[in-house]
Amino acid sequence: MGINIRGIMIGEGRPKICVPVMGTRKEEVLALAEKLPGTGAELVELRADYLSYIPDAEEFYGFLKELRQMLREQALLFTFRSRTEGGKGQLSVEAYQRLCEAACESGQIDLLDVEAYLKEGLMEELSGYAHDHGVKVVGSSHEFQSTPPEAELVKRLWYMDRAGVDIPKVAVMPREKKDVLALMSAVLSYREQGGSKPVIAMSMGEMGLISRLAGEWYGSAVTFAAEGHASAPGQIPYEEVKQILEILHLHAGKEIENGGQGDMACQG
Repeated sequence: MGINIRGIMIGEGRPKICVPVMGTRKEEVLALAEKLPGTGAELVELRADYLSYIPDAEEFYGFLKELRQMLREQALLFTFRSRTEGGKGQLSVEAYQRLCEAACESGQIDLLDVEAYLKEGLMEELSGYAHDHGVKVVGSSHEFQSTPPEAELVKRLWYMDRAGVDIPKVAVMPREKKDVLALMSAVLSYREQGGSKPVIAMSMGEMGLISRLAGEWYGSAVTFAAEGHASAPGQIPYEEVKQILEILHLHAGKEIENGGQGDMACQG
């Protein structure tokens, strides 16, 4: 079930931490990224939709190469998030596809985010292209206004799974606490139905914070944490996230050692 990227096993053990990097200029992005190696964040997400312009091919490849060298062994996720999915991006579908292909061609990225519902067939096409260039694919679906029913979330996970992505991702906005539970339950249902791929799932905003921290319990393999400006509602600083994840992972291990008995193991 796990995916090995630069020695990072996504889908095994505690959720891996991904820190988004957002800047309008290349220099700003590189200055932010320079602080990240050695922090404990296993992945870094370049949010290319925040750039004020898209560089030409030569400049683009040079920028990604410099970023890749700066991050050392941290995995690099390339994302251009469209406005319809909560980002800043305004590209035609054709331009979006070409940008994603160019990122794969650069040889500098490890993962590519592909929006699942941008255009029918695009996710399959880009997944194949990315895999041909040694890049793993995160299929993504975002709902910033509400949380779809659990059955719909399970359907989306399977849609991305069957389209060939390596990691299906769903992010939703809760209106009530039951929505947070629906998101978690959807991931569990996907797994119970035979889904074997690592999943990224989150319920956004303050109400959904628990979903960003309890991934090891319900099956979310990666959580996003902020360094400076957050890329989505509900992100908290990565240092706090790392500490909480380590505590939860430690006690999850003790639960396994005790045979799943929890507090009952201490009762006489």
